[in-house]
Amino acid sequence: MNLAASLKKRNTKIAFFNSTPQGGGVALMRHALVRFCRAIEVDCKWYVPRPKPEVFKITKTNHNVLQGVDRRWTSELSQESARILDEWCEQNAERYWLSKKGPLLARSEGGADIIIVDDPQMPKLVEIAKQNDPDRPVIFRSHIQVRADLTDNPAEVASVAWNWVWNHVKNCDVFVSHPVPDFVPQNVPSQKVGYMPATTDWLDGLNKTLEGWDREFYLDEFELEIRARAHKFTFDYGNRKYIVQIARFDPAKGIPHVLAAYAELRRKYMADWDRSKTPQLVIAGHGAIDDPDAVPVYNQVMADIRTNYKELEEDIIVMRVGPIDQILNALMANAHVALQLSSREGFEVKVSEALHHGKPIIATKRGGIPLQVDHGKNGYLVESDDDTPAVVGKYLFDLFADDKLYERMEEYAKTNVSDEVSTVGNALCWFYLADMLTQGRPVVPHKRWINDMAREEAGVPYNMNLQQDCGDVKLKRDLHAIHATHTNA
Repeated sequence: MNLAASLKKRNTKIAFFNSTPQGGGVALMRHALVRFCRAIEVDCKWYVPRPKPEVFKITKTNHNVLQGVDRRWTSELSQESARILDEWCEQNAERYWLSKKGPLLARSEGGADIIIVDDPQMPKLVEIAKQNDPDRPVIFRSHIQVRADLTDNPAEVASVAWNWVWNHVKNCDVFVSHPVPDFVPQNVPSQKVGYMPATTDWLDGLNKTLEGWDREFYLDEFELEIRARAHKFTFDYGNRKYIVQIARFDPAKGIPHVLAAYAELRRKYMADWDRSKTPQLVIAGHGAIDDPDAVPVYNQVMADIRTNYKELEEDIIVMRVGPIDQILNALMANAHVALQLSSREGFEVKVSEALHHGKPIIATKRGGIPLQVDHGKNGYLVESDDDTPAVVGKYLFDLFADDKLYERMEEYAKTNVSDEVSTVGNALCWFYLADMLTQGRPVVPHKRWINDMAREEAGVPYNMNLQQDCGDVKLKRDLHAIHATHTNA
């Protein structure tokens, strides 16, 4: 709380910006962080632009281009898209954030003391913030997977999209990235790069403990949604176990592999089981308001089931859930096993949430997922390739057939979740950056974790010998070592 006390004493004003208030990981993190800041009286405000539906198609395309999901976009179209996005930022800034006491005004005119732009779709805001107050600290957070191998190649359209981002944000004081070195393009100076994982909140609707009656209420609500949409499947959660993947309906979330892995489990390993003893599969998630891919991907998934998994159709529940976090909470808490088979990923807090609920998870070695999953202890890590369904199917069978294995993983999962993935851990990182930078003290991460820097500044670095005794769990740090160990195992 020393950092919070310093920020309060100096009346430091922190301003966050991103493009959407609902549906994505950034919005979930920001709602939680603002609530926490209000509770401890730190002046932290969060700003989002006036929505413009035609912009969301562009922001999603840029997202897919930077992730390498869509490599067909032309550089000409990308440049036109950049112009539209820049105008959108400028219009919002002029109308809302550069007006009287607006956050982007110079500090001498009542603007915020530190600006944090948490969105690769609004990089122009970094430039605007610096133009209005050149000495004010500005942080840019790159919150998605960026395929650096593509952005570093001038022949790829991803390089056009990235160069547009970088040209706007290159004067930021700190460049915050997911803790994945391959997400940082070569033209970002390493001394500016600091690592920070995505986080979730243990007390919000997605994660808080639900008592038995409450959990059943929200599962019943989910079943009512199924019936209201006239789906033929029946969610038999009271009598049968189920597997869950909670994710947006996004091309990078690996839903085709989820379906194929479930089919592998049922067709190969449980072919002679009584159907009432087999698990169901639930694929569910909220829709983000800026995600035009959601409906097409959902429709594609339903078509895939009808075409390739007809005999399993009544046991596969696929739902876009309304804005009730407790439904997703209940679905995760009541599941037997969780999946996260993304082909592209940032950090993925759904992995954090599954482990917090004590659910063994089978997940791909994408993005920051391997930093959270101890292979063979709280789940399994798999490649994302043509063999994924076969490998996942076998791991699923093991977790349903071996009770002792399941119980060991369940216990390890719920007792080895790091505070680094919680709102408090997130606040520590932002408070450290804000406190240092607004006092004119330089922050030069050189690709270090911001959490480690904050703890060292406070005089309480991680003590590996005490972690197990005091519950001070530290996320893994070296992705390359994890991949090498798992490959050789």
